[in-house]
Amino acid sequence: MALCCCSWVNLVTSHAALQGRVGRQSQRRAKGLVRDTATENTHRQKRKLHFTLLSKVSMVRSGFRAGHGCTSATLKVLNDIITAIDKRQYCAAVFIDLAKALDSVNHHILIGRLSSLGFSDDCLAWFTNYFADRVQCVKSEGMLSGPLAVSMGVPQGSILGPTLFSVYINDVALAAGVSLIHLYADDTILYTFGPSLDTVLSNLQTSFNAIQHSFRGLQLLLNASKTKCMLFNRLLPAPACPTSITTLDGSDLEYVDIYKYLGVWLDCKLSFQTHIKHLQSKIKSRVGFLFRNKASFTHAAKLTLVKLTILPILDFGDVIYKMASNTLLSKLDAVYHSAIRFVTKAPYTTHHCDLYALVGWPSLHIRRQTHWLQVIYKSMLGKAPPYLSSLVTMATPIRSTRSSRCISLIIPKANTSFGRLSFQYSAACDWNELQKSLKLETFISLTNFKHQLSEQLTDRCSCT
Repeated sequence: MALCCCSWVNLVTSHAALQGRVGRQSQRRAKGLVRDTATENTHRQKRKLHFTLLSKVSMVRSGFRAGHGCTSATLKVLNDIITAIDKRQYCAAVFIDLAKALDSVNHHILIGRLSSLGFSDDCLAWFTNYFADRVQCVKSEGMLSGPLAVSMGVPQGSILGPTLFSVYINDVALAAGVSLIHLYADDTILYTFGPSLDTVLSNLQTSFNAIQHSFRGLQLLLNASKTKCMLFNRLLPAPACPTSITTLDGSDLEYVDIYKYLGVWLDCKLSFQTHIKHLQSKIKSRVGFLFRNKASFTHAAKLTLVKLTILPILDFGDVIYKMASNTLLSKLDAVYHSAIRFVTKAPYTTHHCDLYALVGWPSLHIRRQTHWLQVIYKSMLGKAPPYLSSLVTMATPIRSTRSSRCISLIIPKANTSFGRLSFQYSAACDWNELQKSLKLETFISLTNFKHQLSEQLTDRCSCT
């Protein structure tokens, strides 16, 4: 069963050539002109909306923004949590789930938000028309239902829908109070930390209440059964029965030890054991399928299949879960080697360095390190989200020496080995380590940096 959105931006066109009798070809050409005009207008409005959002949208929003993504958002949140734990503070979080968020957008409220951002009356009239007279129908087994009017929501999968939703909930972050918040589309995490667990949970409850009121004002409903709490802790005594966080309706939120946040499984100790277990299982299943059907594929097809179906799974979030223990990460090496053996037909006894040479791919360690150093460099260039760029600070040399002319970062203080896993600490350390061989004195383009980085990391042996 498929849902078909039969919606159009109503455009009225008058043209002398369309009056009277015209041929079918002329009619098709005219209809095409109308569609092109609609598409051009839509792109124009989206560009205007996008550039306005660059200065208006909240810094703690990552969804539907150029240069922002699930990985950058998770890196920021984990940096805050790890830094707090390193200071022997308690950290509590609420993962907020909204019920049918994009379908619940109130058009009148949204138009008001657009007006507050400074859009002209003509532009507001265009958006009002964009939302007017929308209908949807259901198509199943060749049958099409009658149209049903759609009076609320923004169309998912459309050009403007996701960006308009960002505008709609842009001010929610202002209600967080003493807590921190990060929004990615309709996924929201609210978190806070402090030396006392009671104080932390009290502050979190106060902020959660304010956030709920803010969502209610937008007519967005909380999905209490899917909204979860988590206590992040590695160094302090775990409480036997923490105080419940409740909704405005009086429902207690469930405390969990693992939660899938923006595609990455987080556990309360940030070990990433659950995430790597899921990755391992998913890749094993796919590699098993490929081996069972290996007779159907040429060598080139095998290479392409692994590139398209296996490597993206390993790459997603690898700069996040790279902080896992070597024991856990080695489990991913095993399935990676299996995928390469599928391509090369190499026997099981083939050394992994020989496997990498056969396909021309680096080890997973080098692959993760490459992605990680690229994130650091983007942050230094200002091409990463501001909340990441603000975590790296350039060092100012005291004396002018050959080594001091190289670009380096200030390494912040960390009290524990776990604290050294934070973005702000590990980014500075890893960049300064890279500079021992790279020796950049001025910034180069990202393309040139990737090329030089490839040369730096290619010959490093990762055998242990």
